[in-house]
Amino acid sequence: MEFQDRCKLPNMPNFDCLLFDLDDTLYPLSSGIATECRKNIGNYMVEKLGIPQSKIDGLCNLLYKNYGTTMAGLRAIGYYFDYDDYHGFVHGRLPYENIKPDPALRHLLLSLPIRKMIFTNADKVHAAKVLKRLGIEDCFEGIICFETLNPPSFAPDASDKSEIFDIEDYFDKINPGVELPKTPILCKPNVEAMEHPLKMSNIDPRRTIFFDDSIRNLQSGKRIGLHTVVVGTSQRAKGTDYAIENIHNIKDVLRKLWDEDTVKSDEVMCSAKVAIETSVTA
Repeated sequence: MEFQDRCKLPNMPNFDCLLFDLDDTLYPLSSGIATECRKNIGNYMVEKLGIPQSKIDGLCNLLYKNYGTTMAGLRAIGYYFDYDDYHGFVHGRLPYENIKPDPALRHLLLSLPIRKMIFTNADKVHAAKVLKRLGIEDCFEGIICFETLNPPSFAPDASDKSEIFDIEDYFDKINPGVELPKTPILCKPNVEAMEHPLKMSNIDPRRTIFFDDSIRNLQSGKRIGLHTVVVGTSQRAKGTDYAIENIHNIKDVLRKLWDEDTVKSDEVMCSAKVAIETSVTA
């Protein structure tokens, strides 16, 4: 009888998959996980890569803005490190206890009779821990994560030194003859990084709804044909089809999409009653 009150929605021939980002999408930003993660990244840069503390904030902002993640940016400008070591340092110290079980979200996901997948830039260990803390680890068909897109790295040889590209100097000076170096790491919002795993997982973007808190990721998703929903705000930005203030309001979007007689409007589709966030300990 578990599914007796399953979501009463019309058949939906035009969509067959829901694709979810993980961090700050399936649990609230108020958990503090993002803040701790940024702090750990800074500490890794200082302790493991020898970057001065005074440069961390500015460098992180530039790398994130231009490469999608700080990690991808660090590799682009010439830093070598073991990917597992990086993830172990950055994610291994996170206060996962701040993420509380969310039975309401579990019930909601199980009530939706459609394929569901996770798509995160994080590593598989982090993804598994987050989903287990939320109590929704068995609600998804699969997880597209860092390891899906990137081959294993190796510990760099001590003698393997490379020149570090000065990205701060690059933006301080105008030099049309110099290009930003490319990163070997694939991650959202890189379009190739998004197209490849969808093909691997047999996901048709035109028949998929993508939920993410990042406007950049959603804009890239829109370019490859995904239907996009920004989570965590009532404001629909360019490149997003809908906006919901909370992941618990998924059905507000689905009802709209599944109503064949409703013409898609430019208005934000958000619940008249915003779901209450799962309480967390800061």
